[in-house]
Amino acid sequence: MRGHGESDTDAALLRAVADGDARALATLYDRHAGWVYARLVRRCADAEVAREVLQDTFLTVWRSAAGHRGGEAGGWLWTIAARRLVDTRRAQERAGRIETAPLDTATPSAETPSAEERVLAGLEFGDVGTALERISPELREVLRATVVDGLTTREAARLLGIPEGTVKTRAQRARAELRAALARLSPAPASGGLV
Repeated sequence: MRGHGESDTDAALLRAVADGDARALATLYDRHAGWVYARLVRRCADAEVAREVLQDTFLTVWRSAAGHRGGEAGGWLWTIAARRLVDTRRAQERAGRIETAPLDTATPSAETPSAEERVLAGLEFGDVGTALERISPELREVLRATVVDGLTTREAARLLGIPEGTVKTRAQRARAELRAALARLSPAPASGGLV
C-alpha cells in the first residue's frame, strides 16, 4: 500500500480503491464524507438514515470503484448517495405500508414526512421529476446541486468539478429546458393562465 496525500487526485484514489487499497478509500472518505453527509441531511430530516446512506455510499464505492470514468469523484459520489437515499425511502415506504394498520391512520406518527421531504419527493417522483429526467444529465446535475440542494455556485462548481461560469451557464440553460419540458407535460390552458 502506498501513502495517500492531499495531492492525490480522486481518480488516482479510485483506481487504488479498485485495486483493493483500503487506505485510498479512507482518504476518499475523509475528503468527501462531510459534504456528502451535509447534502443528505438537507434531503432527509432523519440524521440516522443520512448516516446509513453515507456508509452505504462508500461501501458502493468500495465495490464499484473500477466503474468510475476518471476525474473528480464529487458528482459520481453524489449520484450514488442520492440513489441510495431514494432506495432507502422507497424501502421505508414499503415497510410503512406493510406495518400500518387501519387504526393507526388517525394518530400522527413520528414517521410522518416533513413538508420539505414531501416537496423533495414531489421533485423526485412528480411532474418536475419527470421533466428533470428529460433534460441532459449535466444540466440536471447543476439544477439539483444549486436548486434542490441549495449549494452556492462556488460549492456546485467544486462538487461537479467544473468552473463557476459553467455552473451559471448550465443553470440558466437547465431552467429553460426544464420550463419547456414541464410545458410539454402539462400544457397551459389557451384562455390565459399564469405566465
